[in-house]
Amino acid sequence: MIYNEIQKLDLSSYNVLAVDDVPINLVLVEKMLGKFNFRLRKAANGALAMEEIEKEKPDLVLLDLMMPVMDGFEVLNRIRNNPETADIRVVILSALNSNDDIVRGYQLGANDFITKPIVLEKLVSCVATQLKLSRK
Repeated sequence: MIYNEIQKLDLSSYNVLAVDDVPINLVLVEKMLGKFNFRLRKAANGALAMEEIEKEKPDLVLLDLMMPVMDGFEVLNRIRNNPETADIRVVILSALNSNDDIVRGYQLGANDFITKPIVLEKLVSCVATQLKLSRK
């Protein structure tokens, strides 16, 4: 049902950045979302994510938390504290699922939090909702 709804949306103008240090997780997200017409960029750690955001501001960031170089909490903090990026929609995709981690993510400004393993329907629904909200 969600596929019918999202396929009706024109997502071609949207730019999504997926950030994860585990290559198979990036492949999985790409396969789950590959049917939809937005542009998906990828970054292998938080520092590279910040470089990608500086190059071209995404409409949505799908952000892992546990990464080397710069973790997802720091990335989210930097996004929210920069007036040029503060309005970017951010969804955390993480194996961290304690209440403390989830609350911290929301306190830092996450728009949603999806725990791994990722459920296809939840990811697709969340991405569609966040992309619609990013252009309001």
